[in-house]
Amino acid sequence: MSVLADADCAVCRRKFDSNEKAFTSSGKIYHEQCFICCQCLQPFPDGIFFEHEGRKYCDYDFRILFAPVCNSCGEFISGRVIKALSRNWHPDCFKCEICQTSLADSGFVKSGNRALCRKCNAEEKQKKLNLVICKECNGDIEGNDFITINGQRAHIFHFDCYVCGKPLTSHGFEKNGKTYCLRCYDKMGVPICAACKRPITDEHIITALGKSWHSDHFACAKCEKPFYGRPHYEHSGLAYCEIHYNQLFGEICFFCNQAIKAQNVIRAFQKHWCEDHFKCGSCGNQLTLKSKFFELDLRPLCKKCYDRFPSKLRKHLKNRMGKSGD
Repeated sequence: MSVLADADCAVCRRKFDSNEKAFTSSGKIYHEQCFICCQCLQPFPDGIFFEHEGRKYCDYDFRILFAPVCNSCGEFISGRVIKALSRNWHPDCFKCEICQTSLADSGFVKSGNRALCRKCNAEEKQKKLNLVICKECNGDIEGNDFITINGQRAHIFHFDCYVCGKPLTSHGFEKNGKTYCLRCYDKMGVPICAACKRPITDEHIITALGKSWHSDHFACAKCEKPFYGRPHYEHSGLAYCEIHYNQLFGEICFFCNQAIKAQNVIRAFQKHWCEDHFKCGSCGNQLTLKSKFFELDLRPLCKKCYDRFPSKLRKHLKNRMGKSGD
């Protein structure tokens, strides 16, 4: 009582009555009617107040005047505040705008006016620039040094061979979620495409030239167009489409001076002919190798036209041909 008798109220500077109720805070004494919010001038509900620059505020006025508002839920933030994109957030409300993963402790990437996790930002970047993104590091994948695991691509250097333990280099393969180097994978009996050096895991296996191929990769060595079941022609270990095989290696027709399709070539008089162009040089009738014909001026002559010639000329032609036209 002697303490109150000598003390002054920190607000009004007046003395206290001997039986008067008093409040103390931060080493200061207040009358009951003086211990109020400096903004609304009302007592503190449940005795809860906040102090700012030496002045006391009730919970409501302190929030209105000084507490940040969460950009997501619109509620006041007390405690930890996430400041990002020039806005304030509750830690639980600061999430990736696409997948809703919490970003409070994992960091984020600014994309336009959005906060995204690194994975979603990489996927967005991939869509815009048509890039292939590594599922392990979210970095860009350039060239063919990647491996596909569960439908997703990743840099090949992130993995080791399941069998020998060596890091994968230029070629690596996946089977049942495990990664293998080319040597170990080859021992498992899985066919490897001769073009891309990758395993053929589907049912569309092309076997040609003593090798296995993806259907998309078995192509003409000249124009590089896949055959897709069309005929191919082999030469020196390479496969060619009909057009380029004939252009590069086929015979030239004596009549039209064009390359002859491989299955339509006729050889006669030490020359080559298209099947349609092997005709009698006199009457123009179509001939075949089974027809009876003679040579006249390096062209075939049918038997009917031959019989019209004088006997002396017929004898000369027959002697020159021998029995080859019979």
